[in-house]
Amino acid sequence: MHMTRPPDLTDRIALCRARARARRAPELFLHDLAVGEIQERLKEVNRTFISPAIVTGFAERWRGVLPGARVVTDEDMLDLTPGAHDLVIHALALHWANDPVGQLVQCRRALRPDGLFIGVLFGGRSLHELRASLAEAETALTGGLSPRILPMAEIRDLGAVLQRAGFALPVADSVIQTVSYQTVFQLMQDLRAMGETNALATRHRAPAPRTLFAETARRYALAHAGPDGRIPATAEMIYLTGWAPDDNQQKPLRPGSATTRLADALGCDEVKLPDK
Repeated sequence: MHMTRPPDLTDRIALCRARARARRAPELFLHDLAVGEIQERLKEVNRTFISPAIVTGFAERWRGVLPGARVVTDEDMLDLTPGAHDLVIHALALHWANDPVGQLVQCRRALRPDGLFIGVLFGGRSLHELRASLAEAETALTGGLSPRILPMAEIRDLGAVLQRAGFALPVADSVIQTVSYQTVFQLMQDLRAMGETNALATRHRAPAPRTLFAETARRYALAHAGPDGRIPATAEMIYLTGWAPDDNQQKPLRPGSATTRLADALGCDEVKLPDK
């Protein structure tokens, strides 16, 4: 049976071009926050990693974060050797993947048994203010919508995605960062300096109407500006953690196999519910 490959989400040439432009005057403060957060999480693991790897679109920012780490770009096929690493970090690039599950599977295969995976990506609440304002403005001006902002995953789905990729003990949690700007044009300038501009494969190639972004700015300020006139921009950073399976890992108990009552563990009286 012949299976048709689904169309790509990302235009990799456009994405590489956007990242190259961003490197000329980078604004990678969200990468800086991710570096700090991941370093804190690694301290909690309390394990020494001797062969880490980092997958990223901005190698210059992540190189040197972990001594001796192999840093590779987030191509569709990752340049990682199966079973070669005890830690793999996927750093703020997974949201651009044409096949996110495939990327996670490759990361798991690159791990040794009981190796750790940590991923960070932008989640579905990111830029919700800009998304709404831009959609409203474009609908009002043109009567329709065009693909302008990358669709992003919801945290409720990502734990299952980790399991599907074969990770044990999967965990997904999010951190919300809110940044304020004087205008939406400063926000867009920062997005360009992060390499996060429109690289969707289905994007319209024709220039946007001149009035679109002015109307977006007006609607954004009207709906979201604070007392000082500045506008907020939300970045949801979702962190994914999973382990390469190993026989020595802890396993969850079977339902009904507990030997201690919850009331005893909590130090309280057990109250039975009345019969229906």
